Amino acid sequence: MQPLFIVFEGADGAGTTTQCQHLCARLRLEGHCLVETREPGGTEAGERIRKLVLDPTLCWLDDVAELLLYGASRRQHVAEVIEPALRSGKPVISDRYAQSSVAYQGVARGLGTDLVRRVNDLATGGLAADYTIYLDLKVELALERRRKRDGDRQDRLEQAGLDFQASVRDAYVSLSRKDEGNSLLVDADARIEDLAKHVHGTLMARFPHFPYKTLHI
Repeated sequence: MQPLFIVFEGADGAGTTTQCQHLCARLRLEGHCLVETREPGGTEAGERIRKLVLDPTLCWLDDVAELLLYGASRRQHVAEVIEPALRSGKPVISDRYAQSSVAYQGVARGLGTDLVRRVNDLATGGLAADYTIYLDLKVELALERRRKRDGDRQDRLEQAGLDFQASVRDAYVSLSRKDEGNSLLVDADARIEDLAKHVHGTLMARFPHFPYKTLHI
């Protein structure tokens, strides 16, 4: 069997970090050795880029420059963390990956999905997630969650406003429909534990040996 690469996606406040952590914690309790990671970040270089692209004082950053910074973080992430883990037989569970750039920079920033996919192809080397869980939440509810979590503090992307977040949400819904066979779109307005159970159950049904998949020869 080969290890799976699973990704959580969703607009800010939808709960991708929480659900990623819940799934990884459950798998570790079951005795699995896996890699839990995130984007932007996951490596020392990626974490430095994360601080830069989310810095609320950096309001003048060019949109294409933003896309390329995410691409640089992703390339280092793939080369340093994801590919080595998968080669060594460890499943990888990531809080965001390539589709986030399609939603945020391609659609919400208006750069176009073709440009973003070219950057993603270079950054990922063609490595795609085996399965993506899209967490869908109304932008008003997501804003309430972020305020409870962070108060009035907002990162640079959150400062872009509700229309921007709405575009991100719509983009994710569209992406989930295009990739219906390899993704799950779930209503994130649910109890954390119930949502985590649903995600785990869906993955077990899709991959009976989860977090591994049978290698077809």
